Amino acid sequence: MMALSRADTSTLGRWWWSVDRWTLAALLTLAFLGYIMVLAAAPAVAERIGASSRNLFFAKQVFFLLGASAVMAGVSLLSPRGIRRLALLGFAGALVLTAATLVIGAEVKGARRWLNLPLVGSLQPSEFLKPCFAVVAAWLMAEAKSAGRRGWAAWGMVLGLYAMVALVLQRQPDIGMLLVVSAVFFTQIFVAGINMLVVVALGGLGASGLVGAYFLFSHVQKRVNQFLYGEGGASYQVDVALEAFGAGGLMGVGPGEGRMKNVLPDAHADFVFAVVGEEFGLLVCLFILALFTFVVVRGLTRLLAETDLYVILGASGLLAQFGLQAFINMASSLHLIPTKGMTLPFVSYGGSSVIAIALGMGFLLALTRKRMNRAEEGTLR
Repeated sequence: MMALSRADTSTLGRWWWSVDRWTLAALLTLAFLGYIMVLAAAPAVAERIGASSRNLFFAKQVFFLLGASAVMAGVSLLSPRGIRRLALLGFAGALVLTAATLVIGAEVKGARRWLNLPLVGSLQPSEFLKPCFAVVAAWLMAEAKSAGRRGWAAWGMVLGLYAMVALVLQRQPDIGMLLVVSAVFFTQIFVAGINMLVVVALGGLGASGLVGAYFLFSHVQKRVNQFLYGEGGASYQVDVALEAFGAGGLMGVGPGEGRMKNVLPDAHADFVFAVVGEEFGLLVCLFILALFTFVVVRGLTRLLAETDLYVILGASGLLAQFGLQAFINMASSLHLIPTKGMTLPFVSYGGSSVIAIALGMGFLLALTRKRMNRAEEGTLR
């Protein structure tokens, strides 16, 4: 194999010596764990629903993860300017498609979040809104800050875009997705150095929104009441998940030997962490937690030396989104928060989710690459 030297000025050579290889390795390790866990959990789910093949979900996940790896690597080759342009196109397309779900989307459990498209199959376009909006918002905030008192137009634009995203997600409804997007957006506003009174006011607005969601949306109220008071039968999956963690103990019962996946409806998706706990035990669960923590902390550490606000805000938003999604999935499985149908990045089964996560991590790897010279610094804007 040909080695890449530091003197290599090709696109691949420059990428290899500028990308954060430790973060890349951690993400690829999570993807590898995704293969293993879907192989462990998916056959039981496929057999229970009467799928044509016990390996149906695993075969699809192999395809999804290979595509995700290609997307992440390809996007990480781009310059910050290229990332901004791709994010703008992705945001516009995802927003239109997300709005289209309200009209032609497939209704599942009272919500319209999916489109059935020719050749593509089922697509959840709101998944792609998350990373693209984080980058677009970062660019507009950076432009607003650099313009000083004249930045009101950029601030108005970014707030208007957030309002459109929030409206579409509320109409589906997908309150969990709206919560993640809002948390990332407010994190970016905080990092941008906005007046603390504005930050407090936005925090109060967010808290009011959560209270309003409880009273306005019956499914939100049901999940919160189930979490707080144990009302209804919605805790079945959580109860089974907790049994799985208990059965796994420290070392697990062994690969393929778990029993709870046979009765856990979303064992391959939203509750895959419970399958990890039963078959591989606490130590592997902690290892997965450490990988997610490493990616977030490593990314924030690399930003300490960064001077471009667009890069800082974009990467901070993407890291907050990645870490928050992982936290929500694992905490839901452990009954630490009300349940929310959100995948564990790269580990859970999923098409739209895993590709969108790979897109976001490709953005992150590109934004945090070392820029070697002044010419590369000029590609930021």
